[in-house]
Amino acid sequence: MADITASEWWELLPAGIREQVDGYVLQDARLQAIRIVFETGRSRGLGLNDAQLVVHDRYLHHSDRIARTPDSPLDLESLAARAAGRASGRVVAIEAVWNGDTVHDWFVDLLAVTADPVGGHPLATIYRGTAVRYLGDEDPAPLHPSAAAADRAGRALAAHLSVPFHFASPDAPDDEAPRWRP
Repeated sequence: MADITASEWWELLPAGIREQVDGYVLQDARLQAIRIVFETGRSRGLGLNDAQLVVHDRYLHHSDRIARTPDSPLDLESLAARAAGRASGRVVAIEAVWNGDTVHDWFVDLLAVTADPVGGHPLATIYRGTAVRYLGDEDPAPLHPSAAAADRAGRALAAHLSVPFHFASPDAPDDEAPRWRP
């Protein structure tokens, strides 16, 4: 059964499972959809890679009907409003921090850092697609697009708030890079 295509695997799944998977795909819940396909097809020889290909085909099938998670706003006015509304104390810095997962690969979180109480308050999550749309025709090389967008938006917000901007590792994804300390 190793030469079965994604569409053939799809047809081998029970109708109820196909309906559930399409429901997850339409909600842009890729990992849940892959898990259901993998768990259901594993006893028939379907592997994890096959499950990913089946779900990818469903994404292509539904394309414009998928309720995608909206991009975080990166304009100065929106970020300043979020910093004012989310930070429970006085903002002392704006920080960009690498993060990653199996769905989005590497991305950058933009945070408002407060000293009292001490904490980092999320302002925006900058995925590759978000960054590419934000940067437009600008070539972010040599930086990862998420890093370039975070650097531009974070520096602008920090200047607006008259606080430092910190991005410990803009040149390479590093989710263990040193964090900003007041």
